[in-house]
Amino acid sequence: MVKSMFSGVAGLRLHQQKMDVIGNNIANVNTYGYKSYSTTFQDSMYMNALNSSAGVTTNGGYGGVNASQVGYGVKLGSISANFSQGGASPTDRGLDCMIDGSGFFIVGPMKDGTGTSVVTNKTMASSGLSLSRVGQFYVDSNGYLVDSQRNYVYGYPAQKTGNTGKAEDYTVPDTSVTNAENYKLEPLRIPLQSNGKDRYELQSYTISQDGTISGVIVGGDEANKVVTLGKIALASVENPDGLEKTVGFYYRPGDNAGTIVPQATAGGQLGDIKGGYLEMANVDLAKEFSDMITTQRGFQANSKIITVTDEMLQELVNMKR
Repeated sequence: MVKSMFSGVAGLRLHQQKMDVIGNNIANVNTYGYKSYSTTFQDSMYMNALNSSAGVTTNGGYGGVNASQVGYGVKLGSISANFSQGGASPTDRGLDCMIDGSGFFIVGPMKDGTGTSVVTNKTMASSGLSLSRVGQFYVDSNGYLVDSQRNYVYGYPAQKTGNTGKAEDYTVPDTSVTNAENYKLEPLRIPLQSNGKDRYELQSYTISQDGTISGVIVGGDEANKVVTLGKIALASVENPDGLEKTVGFYYRPGDNAGTIVPQATAGGQLGDIKGGYLEMANVDLAKEFSDMITTQRGFQANSKIITVTDEMLQELVNMKR
């Protein structure tokens, strides 16, 4: 009889945990880049009230019998993230961008030349870098591209290939998958002027579909010309479900995330970069509210099991008067 009490308590605990996940999804319905989570249950361990046995086909034998098992309630199966694409929210801001695909931005503290084209989950974690889906970028006082949490945005800076000493000399490197190992990820920064000392003063930034970021020069002999800062890197993750959420909108590679491949060639599976947009949360409110109703009813049903079991125990105690 007490087993039903244990089952009811386990059901209450798990339904409360599922409600916590639902509540967090609804709370983040307007959080840029948020990925919703879902909870699954699985039945708990069993006790054999009667063991199974095979039938005996010899003379005088009897047929087989199935096991009779009594369960001990429910336990957590998984809490997993849904990495499906969120909607596009227009911001009309040049340094805002979103990934229309499965890629991730690479952000983190200052680390010049952080690696080559392929890293593992362990080397990514040890570098201190994080992955993000929120492309809300700014330019700091030192000319570096940073996100809203002051982390540097990593990519492939523009290289000076011409000899004119002008802004048009800066071009983005060929960072195709076959050639990416020749380039290291670095924080993106406004390039130097022709004097080699001062950096350009820019306005009207734009981010193109392939991740190239550029700005319009303010003042001087090259006023109103466009200069390229570089290409924003995108990272492909072998197993996105292996990522672990940290503070804010960052992910760190878990032990099961697999290989991470930084690239600056947008398109394909990684997706294109859409400038002037931010990715909305992929929370489906209709689904969350329907899950809330079924979770509430499940909680009520499990609380009823506890109440009825308590009444049965009370009747047992009252047999001796």
